Amino acid sequence: MKQTVWQVRQGDVFIERIDDPVPAGAKPVAADKGRTVLAYGEVTGHAHALPSSAKLYRMEDHGSGVGVVSWLELDRPATLKHEEHRPIKLPQGRYIVRTHREYSPGEIRSVAD
Repeated sequence: MKQTVWQVRQGDVFIERIDDPVPAGAKPVAADKGRTVLAYGEVTGHAHALPSSAKLYRMEDHGSGVGVVSWLELDRPATLKHEEHRPIKLPQGRYIVRTHREYSPGEIRSVAD
């Protein structure tokens, strides 16, 4: 039976539920100020954050050509919060996290809230 796709976006952060395990080379990301931060805003200092019980892992380009990729593991439901967006409830599970990128004449760069 095929699993239903579960995807959500909060600003420049895109989250997709996956079945695959976190790759062996991915490094754990430490909590920051009692929360797990998926992405920081460049200008405002705001952050897309979950409770510190969420486990986040990162790996520089793992062969996909997309730069930094993050994986998220939730052992229980959690709420993703950001100061400028509605909170989003995430079910227990494993996710891949990507940040939106944009083209400019000199570079391809990540979009930041």
